[in-house]
Amino acid sequence: MEYLKPREATRNDADGDSLFHNVPRAPDIPVYALLTTRTPARISYTWGLVFIEQRFADKDYLPITGMAEFNKLSAELIFGFGSPAIKENRVTTVQCVSGCGSLRVGAELLAKHDGHHVVYLPEPTYGNHPNLLSAAGLSLKTYRYYDPKTHGLDFQGLLEDLGTASTGAIVLFQASGHNPTGVDPTRQQWEQIRQLVRLRGLLPFFDCAYQGLVSGSLDADAQSIRMFVCDSGECLVAQSYSKTMGLYGERIGSLSIVCKTADVARRVESHLKLVIRPFYSNPPIHGAAIVTAILKDRDLYNEWTTELKAMSDRLAKVRQQLYSALCSRGTPGDWSHIIRQVGMYTFTGLTEEQIDFLTKEYHIYMSSDGRINIGGLSSKAVPYLADAIHNVVTRTI
Repeated sequence: MEYLKPREATRNDADGDSLFHNVPRAPDIPVYALLTTRTPARISYTWGLVFIEQRFADKDYLPITGMAEFNKLSAELIFGFGSPAIKENRVTTVQCVSGCGSLRVGAELLAKHDGHHVVYLPEPTYGNHPNLLSAAGLSLKTYRYYDPKTHGLDFQGLLEDLGTASTGAIVLFQASGHNPTGVDPTRQQWEQIRQLVRLRGLLPFFDCAYQGLVSGSLDADAQSIRMFVCDSGECLVAQSYSKTMGLYGERIGSLSIVCKTADVARRVESHLKLVIRPFYSNPPIHGAAIVTAILKDRDLYNEWTTELKAMSDRLAKVRQQLYSALCSRGTPGDWSHIIRQVGMYTFTGLTEEQIDFLTKEYHIYMSSDGRINIGGLSSKAVPYLADAIHNVVTRTI
């Protein structure tokens, strides 16, 4: 009787549990495969580059997957230094065009290799989520998330909806600082969500755009993701540095996929290259260089995290100021949701009619669902906004 070698048996047994177990290794793209060969005597005529005697290295093309050091540091930032998944080489990370690009690349991969093609989105969610995911050919469904009566989380509705989701379906979560509601599950609720997702065989896809801005702690804001990674299950994570480093115009982000085994991770990465190649061939270098410089230098890193904490504290301070201003004016209703909600955004609970009145009479602009960007509200502007909200609420009672 012929037995499999131990390594092969282990690989096959583990891969059988992976949602990507049927993904074969894709062949290398010839031109980019040569890019990995870097020797002083290398002579290459493959790339579409104009030869210049003093060409600067920071203006060369990156590999399809982006800057290797940036990818490594980004994975460590989101999963934690010393993450077992990273140590076991079960994580593949690729540099992408900010958070939107990361979501789109991930969606395209899933559309090609996931058998269900169904993704569940929280109701409500970031306005571009449906566009990014449906453009890849995924079918959209929603799960209950926000409860307008309590201005909080509809936790029971969330559990009921995900509890009836078909096995293998994708579920989009926002790691922290939910956009547009500012409502996040508690640690205990996240644990219940994790157990349900794993029990139902669902695939979590995290959008992480505000790590460090919500609580002031990089670790706390990544807690939901790390809970899913610690159970050795699979997940996808889209990262953005637009808000957290102020690199809006650099369009810098990453997509990480945590797989069952290192072999699955290598195969998945080979297909990520095939997804990226017709999109934008390879990512830009400057934003990745900035992020890498900050994350690998202790002094710059400490300065950055100090600034993140200061910004997070300012958001909390402005929330408290707005809540106190409405209370001091005796504005009808319970406005405590303003300080219960977290991150950059808050759902005010104002109606479209009230928002139209604020726009016409006070030149105050917000989205029609009543979302306010707390990050754009200064302490100086709080009294004016509180007066306007007080007047529009009292006139429509």
